[in-house]
Amino acid sequence: MTTSRQRLGSLLGVCGMCMFAGTLPATRLALTGLDPLFMTAARVTIAGGMALLVLLVRRCALLPRKLRVEMFSAAFCTVLLFSLFAAFAMMTVPAAHGGVVFGILPLATAAAAAIFAHERPSRGFWLASAAGALIVLAFVLRRSGGEWFSVGDLFLLGAIGAGALGYTLSGRLTMRMPGWEVISWQVVVFLPLAAVATIVLWPGDVARVPLSAWLGLAYVGLVSQYTAFFVFNAAMAMGGIARVSQIMLLQPFVIVALALPVNGERIDPETVAFAAAVVATVLVGQRMRVVQRAG
Repeated sequence: MTTSRQRLGSLLGVCGMCMFAGTLPATRLALTGLDPLFMTAARVTIAGGMALLVLLVRRCALLPRKLRVEMFSAAFCTVLLFSLFAAFAMMTVPAAHGGVVFGILPLATAAAAAIFAHERPSRGFWLASAAGALIVLAFVLRRSGGEWFSVGDLFLLGAIGAGALGYTLSGRLTMRMPGWEVISWQVVVFLPLAAVATIVLWPGDVARVPLSAWLGLAYVGLVSQYTAFFVFNAAMAMGGIARVSQIMLLQPFVIVALALPVNGERIDPETVAFAAAVVATVLVGQRMRVVQRAG
């Protein structure tokens, strides 16, 4: 039963990863006509409005007092910081580049899970994760000509840090309530602030904003900021935070693939080769042991 549950968790993790993979390409698409601050506020407003409706329809009780601090902390990371850092990053670097840097997100999440969620990955798991992270970092260095991280990369690293902590806290919360309720409360927490910011930052000349930018905003609001978490939170509850988060090692190469039709960015054989190497580390890591410590 446990093995079947973990396999289902891994399958849901793959589905969630694919949904999240559209985030950077859609963000870059939205930024072709929208300001990053407005886009961040609007995506939270869209997700928060949808979540509020879901909570009301389901007649959910108010969030328990004992979970409010942790819920706010998770929301601050996944809803506010991650969205803002990703938007500013996409102002300066291509979506495909950002996707590859995101390859270190699983390792960061596994480390956060070990600290905050009482998970204890085996040495083999850590080696597989580290190998995957080194591969994607080597990819970045090759593409940048050996130069150190740019300002856009620093924003990406900020998004990775916020995402790793936010995913871990969300994973902890899914042990005490359904995953859909966790992300619903997270976006509702920031709905009032986001709604006001959306009105204040509304584009002055809406007619000049292309339809593609609005479509990008719709994706990050409805999918990236909300429905993708339904799937991914359920996956973490079933398969474990560290194990499922490692599936996100595949995300950079799904992003690269999406960047071609969405953003017009090219794909070359080197990218495919690096993708194959990272897939190999994921397959190895999925077979490694991860135990849950008491506490």
